[in-house]
Amino acid sequence: MSEDMSVVFIAGMSGAGMTTAADIFEDAGWYVADNVPVGLIGTMVDLARAGQPKTSRLAMVVRGTDAQVGGDLVDLRERLDASGAQTSMIFLDASDDVLVRRFEQVRRRHPLQADDTLVDGIVRERDYLAGVKLRADLVVDTSTLPVAKFREIIETTYPSIGRTGLSVTIKSFGFKYGLPIDSDLVADVRFLPNPYWIPELRADNGLDAPVRDYVLGQEGASQFIDLYVDLISLVVDGYLREGKRYMAVSVGCTGGKHRSVAMATELGRRLSDAGIADVDVRVSHRDLGRE
Repeated sequence: MSEDMSVVFIAGMSGAGMTTAADIFEDAGWYVADNVPVGLIGTMVDLARAGQPKTSRLAMVVRGTDAQVGGDLVDLRERLDASGAQTSMIFLDASDDVLVRRFEQVRRRHPLQADDTLVDGIVRERDYLAGVKLRADLVVDTSTLPVAKFREIIETTYPSIGRTGLSVTIKSFGFKYGLPIDSDLVADVRFLPNPYWIPELRADNGLDAPVRDYVLGQEGASQFIDLYVDLISLVVDGYLREGKRYMAVSVGCTGGKHRSVAMATELGRRLSDAGIADVDVRVSHRDLGRE
């Protein structure tokens, strides 16, 4: 086993936040697998080592499906550690009343409830996982823990998945085709004169120099872009602090061909030139060529 192979086991009570923890690792580029039987995890690790490109960081969500899970997991960690892998385990817990409330909110049955009550399922799972909790490297009680603080705890424990930056996508679009549903911020640039009504510019688009120069030369265009650069700069730290890693800024005009394309492209360029730490900027044009 390669020494650079890292395997993190995410175990704990159903409803305590294992999916959230898995998402944090996945956002940081780890390969994540959920609910894989413990007996198959060793095989997955071998396949990950042999694959091209090799997967060197695995996060495995382990569910307390039976009474043997604790012993099986201990044996697996010993085998992986002996073969050179670096393993660790997080155990996520929460009080019984919080778990009951969470299951009731999503109207789901507990996986170990069977024909019994929800509380019976929780008690059964807690019994199955008692030994796992004792052997965990990190135990986190999520009963009253905000998601942002939860992320901070994991990132502090595993520095390699710490602050990874904010991916900002600047997307032009046409209002007549509908608002992009993934928008975090929407900039309406229909206050600018429309090049469509200028015969020599109608066939061109916002990537062409004549249209670009016309749009950016209009009164208020440059100031509008400057304000959005300042706005995005202002919220970057807040997004990262709250565990958000993606921001979608949609820039719209009527048809998504002229004004929005020119303004989105220029906004992306200025945002990149601003040199904001931890920000990766991408520009796309949803409706360009659609007409």
